[in-house]
Amino acid sequence: MRILITGNTGYIGPVLVERLRREYPESYIIGYDSGFFAHMLTNAKCFPEVYVDEQHFGDIRNFPTDIMDGVDIVVHLAAISNDPIGNVFKTITEEINSTASVAIAEIAKRAGCQRFIFASSCSMYGATGGNAKKESDTLDPLTTYAKSKVFMEKELSKLADNNFVVTNLRYSTACGMSPRLRLDLVLNDFVASALTTGKVEILSDGKPWRPLIDVKDMVTSMIWSIERDVDAESEIVSVNVGKNEWNYQVKDIANEVANVLGNVDVYISENSMPDKRSYKVDFTLYEKIAPNHQPSVGLAQSISELRDGLQEMGFADGKFRNSQYMRLKVLQKHIAEKRLDDNLFWL
Repeated sequence: MRILITGNTGYIGPVLVERLRREYPESYIIGYDSGFFAHMLTNAKCFPEVYVDEQHFGDIRNFPTDIMDGVDIVVHLAAISNDPIGNVFKTITEEINSTASVAIAEIAKRAGCQRFIFASSCSMYGATGGNAKKESDTLDPLTTYAKSKVFMEKELSKLADNNFVVTNLRYSTACGMSPRLRLDLVLNDFVASALTTGKVEILSDGKPWRPLIDVKDMVTSMIWSIERDVDAESEIVSVNVGKNEWNYQVKDIANEVANVLGNVDVYISENSMPDKRSYKVDFTLYEKIAPNHQPSVGLAQSISELRDGLQEMGFADGKFRNSQYMRLKVLQKHIAEKRLDDNLFWL
């Protein structure tokens, strides 16, 4: 089995490649990544790409088609990865997350690839109010990032058939420890803040809803996507990935961080405005169709593993929101120091 992972040197990729190597020791794993964040190792026990048979560095906007030769499965992680980056680099987000991503899928299909696994997002539902959104509900993406996920799923629906099986994994908000940790995610931010300042400061009114999923459980859903049975009804599946009881209000996430870590104060900022990016999600379909690949890493475990990983790193930067642990800051530093141009191409 020949597996291509795009975006493999980011937050999720290192966890994925280790799991793939363990699950499929005879597989041939190919990585393709821009390398924007490849240098940002965090408490890694080894260089994550030792698990990859073949590593390529390049921009998916200029993807060499020969890399796809003989590939059976594509796991498409490559993307401008969050709303802050999407707000600053709107056009580039559309180029990478939409135009180039569709081109990757088209190349894969022409090359005879059998399965295409897309890392999508529950953010495409927008502000859901009090109702937990099902896959059949109306999509209302509020940001450039979320709109790109909707666009990609729509285009993939045109490509899927019995020879090109598509799985759109609509992920909850990611969290948890990784060999390339990001701190621009709500739980990861709260744990880092608690450890370095003794407090968690909520920048909204604390009421927005967020479903959470640990990065290890995200990878489990990718394993399911590789192995899932396929019939005429499931040549393309779009499914919310998470757990119904893991829909949390932001204030409850902060309070659980304080509970697990101890000696942590929780503050809601004065005059804070409601966050429109509030969504509850229904995960009943995933529970039904993937009963043996359900999320198992609960909130307390994610918090504990983040604490342990950060402490082992000697992490003590109370001003981390202006640091290289934030993906937007990494890109801005690359540009300022003339490694990337304004279109995020390497100089």
